[in-house]
Amino acid sequence: MARDTRIVVVGGGYVGMYTALRLQKKLRRGEASVTVIDPQSHMTYQPFLPEAAAGSIEPRHVVVPLRKVLRKCRHLTGRVTRIDHSARQVTAELAAGRVATIEYDILVVAPGSVARVLPIPGLAEHGIAFKNVGEAIFLRNHVLSRLDEAAATSDPKLRRTLLTFVVVGGGYAGIEALAELADMARYASRYYDNINREDIRWVLVEAANRIMPEVGAKMGRYTVERLLDADIEVNLDTRVTSMVDGHVELDDGQSFDADTIIWTAGVRPNPMLENTDLPRDARGRVECTAELQVVGMPEVFSAGDCAAVPDLSKDDPDARTSPSAQHAVRQAKVLADNVIAHIRGRRLTQYRHSHAGSVASLGLYKGVAEIYGIKLRGVVAWFMHRAYHVSRMPTWNRRIRIVFDWTGALVLGREAVALGQIHAPRAEFSRVVGSPAPAASPNGRARPPVDVAGERVGV
Repeated sequence: MARDTRIVVVGGGYVGMYTALRLQKKLRRGEASVTVIDPQSHMTYQPFLPEAAAGSIEPRHVVVPLRKVLRKCRHLTGRVTRIDHSARQVTAELAAGRVATIEYDILVVAPGSVARVLPIPGLAEHGIAFKNVGEAIFLRNHVLSRLDEAAATSDPKLRRTLLTFVVVGGGYAGIEALAELADMARYASRYYDNINREDIRWVLVEAANRIMPEVGAKMGRYTVERLLDADIEVNLDTRVTSMVDGHVELDDGQSFDADTIIWTAGVRPNPMLENTDLPRDARGRVECTAELQVVGMPEVFSAGDCAAVPDLSKDDPDARTSPSAQHAVRQAKVLADNVIAHIRGRRLTQYRHSHAGSVASLGLYKGVAEIYGIKLRGVVAWFMHRAYHVSRMPTWNRRIRIVFDWTGALVLGREAVALGQIHAPRAEFSRVVGSPAPAASPNGRARPPVDVAGERVGV
């Protein structure tokens, strides 16, 4: 490989950031240049989003500024719109509005995933995703503001609607978001004279016959029991058929009104991959070898949620690794080493993993875990969840800040206050000067745009 090889990394998430970190550490001076392109200037550690939404962690502490940690890399804030490997070019719309073409010798494709959506009436207008820190902050403010509105109304029907919260999807993201937000809402209810814990209704809807399959059937049943103990309604083998005007209809005949519908029903590869000449499988993922090279393209590497990587830990030759943070972080290490080996003409390593286990939080002091076959539950599992994820959080700066956040919350309690003004910061000023206020959602409340399948949809 020629001197000063041009490496372009598409995506600054788990795979993109960890790969770039390892490359800048192990590449020799002048051996290669690394350019990272991502729409955001930070990487989000998604396992901590539920705690950020619930107020246990400062939201800024669950993101890692790319320019701060990737000091030896070039970072471009922009959205990649096309990859033309035949010409060795990446096209990106940069933050300033300029369209740039970046040439490369080696490409790392790691744009991650977006919410998997279904053609359900009302989803685009009323669904709220839970994949980034902006959505976590919005949900925190939104849930608390529903309590404020419910406390101020004398209409019993409106009150029930405001205090009904629905989570669609029983994977890690859905269960942890549900548990943390339910804990937060019920904690906040103590400050309202006319709202009791029992007035707040949380509903989980899951299409499969079990939740969190990663922790096993027994632990999944235990999780359901804990959710029921917390007065959370659990609907398995159930699908949402409509949510038009906030009226939720389920395929088992249930129907009710809800002002909050959180959508966590899986992910799919970033739709940007449709504008590439990379080989993809039936699910839209980039087809990779066990060395994390794209099939038939030795100069292109991929990993993470957008990649179909052979799972060598299983006997099934068609098995592929699941879209999880655990795989993404491990794959990034192998990917970076293989890029360096490719540059230096050395043999590449196959990605082979041993499953360490799974951990999940079910709210404050509650959790489930299965670590190297050992099943844990309750406060011990909750502590293991926190210990594992803080150890995987990039940089000591963020780890220390998160531990301080936890310590403050333990000693001083949660902060139960909604800062809804941040979602429409000019509304009050516009009212004072007499100009039109920012557009609001159909129910009269301003909401941020939610990224649904890669498209900006105002909801």
